[in-house]
Formats: sequence, structure tokens, C-alpha cells
Amino acid sequence: MRCMPGLLIGCLCVGFCHPAIGLAVEPDSARVFDKSQSAAAQARQFSHDVDHPWLFEPHFTDKAQWKKRAADLREQILVSEGLWPLPEKTEMHAVIHGKIGRDGYTIEKVFFASLPGHYVSGSLYRPIGKSGKLPAVLSPHGHWPGGRFYETSEKEAREQIAMGAEKTMAGAQYPLQARCAMLARMGCVVFQYDMVGYADSQAIEHRKGFNDVDATLRLQSFMGLQTWNSIRSLDFLCALPEVDAKRIAVTGASGGGTQTMILCAIDDRPAVSFPAVMVSEAMQGGCICENSPLLRVHTNNAEFAACFAPKPLGMTSANDWTRDIETLGFPQIWSIYKLFSAQDNVAAWHRSFPHNYNQVSRELMYNWVNKHLKLGLTEPVTEKPFEPVKPSELSVYDEAHPRPADTLDAAGLRKEMSAASDAQMAALAKDLAQYRHIVRAALRVMINDMLPASKDVFVGDSRGPVALDNMAIEKGTIRRRDRLARVPYLALKPRQWNGSVVVWIHPDGKASLLGADGKPTADIKKLLDEKIAVIAPDVLLTGELLAPADAKPASTDQYAGFTYSGYQYGYNPSVLASRASDILSTIALARGWEGAKGIDLVAFGKTGPAALLARALAGNAVRRASIDLANFDFGQVRSDTDPMMLPGALKYGGVFGFAALCDTGSTQLWNLPATGNRELAKQTPGVVPHEGNASKQQVLQAAIDGKP
Repeated sequence: MRCMPGLLIGCLCVGFCHPAIGLAVEPDSARVFDKSQSAAAQARQFSHDVDHPWLFEPHFTDKAQWKKRAADLREQILVSEGLWPLPEKTEMHAVIHGKIGRDGYTIEKVFFASLPGHYVSGSLYRPIGKSGKLPAVLSPHGHWPGGRFYETSEKEAREQIAMGAEKTMAGAQYPLQARCAMLARMGCVVFQYDMVGYADSQAIEHRKGFNDVDATLRLQSFMGLQTWNSIRSLDFLCALPEVDAKRIAVTGASGGGTQTMILCAIDDRPAVSFPAVMVSEAMQGGCICENSPLLRVHTNNAEFAACFAPKPLGMTSANDWTRDIETLGFPQIWSIYKLFSAQDNVAAWHRSFPHNYNQVSRELMYNWVNKHLKLGLTEPVTEKPFEPVKPSELSVYDEAHPRPADTLDAAGLRKEMSAASDAQMAALAKDLAQYRHIVRAALRVMINDMLPASKDVFVGDSRGPVALDNMAIEKGTIRRRDRLARVPYLALKPRQWNGSVVVWIHPDGKASLLGADGKPTADIKKLLDEKIAVIAPDVLLTGELLAPADAKPASTDQYAGFTYSGYQYGYNPSVLASRASDILSTIALARGWEGAKGIDLVAFGKTGPAALLARALAGNAVRRASIDLANFDFGQVRSDTDPMMLPGALKYGGVFGFAALCDTGSTQLWNLPATGNRELAKQTPGVVPHEGNASKQQVLQAAIDGKP
């Protein structure tokens, strides 16, 4: 057997070549790191947050690589916002009324149901004197006070004019109206719609009602609701008889810029995107409505914006978190457009003003839209003076058109959303192949990982090998080429190894392999006597990575005075997700050992659910699994800081929903939770859920012979 650097078994055979080593193993000899190192330093787990996101560092060599990444990102956005699969598009019952005439355009009042009991409201601008199919612009507004009703004071307007940001009092006082009016005069149909909690959308207070544990477990979020409203607003716009659905632009600033880039990343219909003062590799959007669990793990806004390639993308920045866009963010996005030979379709401009969508920036947008929607206007296009409408006259609800009686508050809407989602998943479960396609994609996002190729996993911090009795023992860390984490492990291999490997997952980590005398425990000796090799990792917060007893849970769930789990889990994998990822790395390492013939997985106690998630993603890389679930299901999680928190777990059916993904090899489940849809597991070939209480020995024996 030849020795292969970086692969465990190749190194273990060195110990067999030198039997004279024969070193006794000390009781703590399983330790890899120095005891003075903190658990975080040992694991190299860095925390990200709103102000310190993952960087977009593109390394794609061709379009195919990027298209695969972009498709994964679209799934990540949809899963994170509770929109995977997309909800049913129910009847909107759109109401359009109250036409107001202006020079070259009209304004009408609109409201429609994006979901039963939840209404989108907005202003519809239409050009006068245009015929045939017309281009259209969708216009989310952002966090300007009053939203669509935004009105500055005369003093503030004059200050804007003095600094060169605006040219007219009307544009300075009513900048949100200004862009819609000008776009309508340019020949576009424009729909400007309310964010939840702004202007006429008052049934749910902004930032409230979607911040609790159940919302995290079901992936119900303010951001997801607003994204769905954007999708339905696009549906409304495309359905207008005069609109050319192939010539639609989307533009908004600040929070409206977030909505712009997200909608354009997940929906194929927009032809032009222009997010203002939001695309950045720095701050990612501070509001609860711009964050959701899972959203920006290993990605950021610049990469989301790049998903629009090769279609025309224009961006503006100001003296805020976007100030560096021309040198950090835009070059990375430009490199993606270069893959498509579409460099002329992307541009970014910095203008030295405070956070804004002022006339200077609006005129950059007008010319971008004119060029790429082929409006045919002579350039440069400059903004014309307009007559604004008093905010009170823009309200969509009046005596003749009252707010619909079935309007729901946050609690009522979430109840309906949960029922609709449960019904949708139950319908999917009637076709298990389709169900697995949906839930496996969701789980990939929830863990933010898949089984890596063995060539991408290697050993670091290697200690040993050491010959001990009739086996070799080695320890070190499992490393990934695409990740910083270092996972401590201990491996034992019998002298006459038969090619089987048990990946042993235990709450005590790798220390559970050895007794106080430093020798294998009776359970492990049983495996070794069967000529089976064993590898055990310290998954996150176990073994050497166990946090001190007095340590506070690591969390960055607060931002700008708000508390929301999306600030933590939107940028960092959960503990449970990290544990599942560590197990996937261990499986990949063992699978790459020279002479390995079959990988079996056994897991106990609180590490059992993580092992189930890893087994569901590992596919046929695992021959058989025996997993103790310790009577756990995700409905038991009552705190966002619970190590067993997995955002989205309840939406996708809990442990039995994930068990349905284990459709290769055999998977035996022990010590089941009292609740949950057991039928999903029972209908899955190879999955055996055992009722009653099981001993550790039963779980272990099943790992040895695959039998109950």
C-alpha cells in the first residue's frame, strides 16, 4: 500500500511499518490543540454580520461555472425568504381608481392582494399619448419617511438644491414622485408600491411580527413578505394590457435598492436593473426587512447583483457604505459580465452626496433606462420640472374604496402562511421524488454545504501515527480547501482492516473512543475486532471545541437597536448546520482513504440530528447509518440561541422530513421524537424508524451489521 500525503490511511500505514514505535497513549492524548487556545481560535470560526459580510471574490473561469453558482444563489435567496417552493399565486382582485391628471402622464391608485388577507398598495403612473405596447418600471421606495408619501421641508429642499443634489423645489421636496413622473414622461408605465408598514400598508407595523423563534424555524420574515410583494407587483405590472412584459426595469434606492437587486436575482422577467446606493461589500442593509436567516452566508449584495448578468445593471453610490463601489464591488461584478462578453451592460457611478436618490443619480438612471429599454430619447436625458401631488391625495383608500375587511395583522397572516406552506409540502409529499428535489435543495441552503469531493479535504495539524496493540491511532484536523474551519479528529484502524469505516459522532467527540487508560472503550474495541476502522470528529461545540461553561452564546442578533435572528443566521451557519458540515467533511475524508470500501455512520444523543442532516446530503457516499435522535424534533427549540436551532427546519417537516431524503443505502433511526410525520420516513426505501427506547448497544450493533 503506497502512502498518500494528506490522506489518513496512507499515513497510518507508516505506523505499521514501524512497530517498534509502540508508544503508550496518554489519557488526554486525543487532544489536538493546545489547551490555552480558545474553542473559536481552534476551530477558526469567524463571525460575520451586517457590517462585515463575506466578500465576493469571484474565481470563475467560464460562464458555466458562474451559471451554476448563480442558480445556487437564487435557491439560497428563495429558501432563506421562505419562498422555496414559491407560494401559490392566488387571485389578486386588483383595484385601480382615482385617476389624477398631470402634464404628460396620469397617476392612479392601486391595491391588490399579494396573499389572501394581505394587500399591496401603490401609485400607477401612465404616460399620455402613447400607443402600442409600452415599457414599464417597477419602483420600490426604501426607508424614506412616509415612503410613497415622502415630503421634505422647504428648508431641506433648499439645502439639497444648494449642494447641487437637486435643481427644482418639486424634485427636492418629492424625490420619489419625481422619478416616477419623469419615467412616465419618457413613455414608461410605472408602479411605485409600498413597503410593509409604510404609507397605505398599515396592517402590519414595519419590523414587527416576524422576529420570533417560530418565524425562524419556518423562514417567515419581513424580507420574504416584501420580496413576495415585489413578485406580485411585477405580476400586476405585466398583466396590464398596454405593458410590454419583455421591457421592464426595476429601480429603487436604499431598502428599495435591496428589493431591486433581490427581485432581479430571482425573477427572470426584468430586463434592466438599477439598484441605487445599496450594492456594497460593506454594510448590507440594516433593517429587519433587508435580512433573513440563511440569506448572506458565504455571499453578499455584490454577488446578488451579479446574478443579473448579462442583462443591463446600473448602480449608483454615495458617501455612505457604498462609497467604494467603483473599486470594491463593481470590479468583481464586471468580471462576471466579462464572462458573457457583456461588459457594456454593467456600470457603477459614485457621486459625492449623502445617502440619496437625488436628481443627479436619477438622471444617471434615466439615461441607463433610455438606452437599455430602447426608449429612443435624445441623450442626455434630463429631468423636467413636474407638478407634485399632495401625499394625502395619493392614498389608495377612501370612503368609496375602504381597506378590505379581510385584511390580516402579522399574527393572522403568519397563521395563514403556515397553513398554506404545510398544505403545499403535504401535496409535494405525494410525489416523493419531487419532494426530495425541493427539500434537498432547501437543506443544502440550510447547511450551506454539500458533501465535498475527497480531493478537497485534507489533514492538518497531524499527530502520529502511533502503533498501539493491533491498531494504529492518528489525530489531527480535517480541513477543507474552501473553508477555514479545522475539525479535530481521532482515527483508529485495526491492523487487518477490512475496508469498512465507521464515522462515529458522539456528544463527547473523539474522546468517546478512548477510556481513562487511553485505550479503546469496549464499544470501540468491538468495532476494531470486526476489522472496522473508526474515525470520530469533534464537531462544533463538542470535545476540544466545547465552549467554557460560563461562555455566553455567540450571537450578533442585534443591529441598529433591533433584535432579530436574521442578523446572526443571515451571515453565519447555525451551530447545528456547522456540525452537519463537519460530519460531511469527515465522511469525505474517510471516503478518500486508500482501501476504503464502505462508509457507515453512527451517531448518539444531541449529535444525532446533525448526523441525520449530513446523512441526508451525503447520498450513496454512506452505505448505512444508525442514528439516535434522542427524542428530538425542532418544535422543541424555543430560543434562537439553542445549539439545535436550524432556520427552516419546521417548514420542511422536521426530522422526519429530512429522513425522507435518506433514500440510498439504509438508515435506522432510534429514540424517535413523540411528534412528527413518521409516514415520510416510513415511505422512504431503506429508512427504518424504530419505535420505543433503544440502548446505545442497539444503535451500535446496527452500525456493524445493518440489522436492528
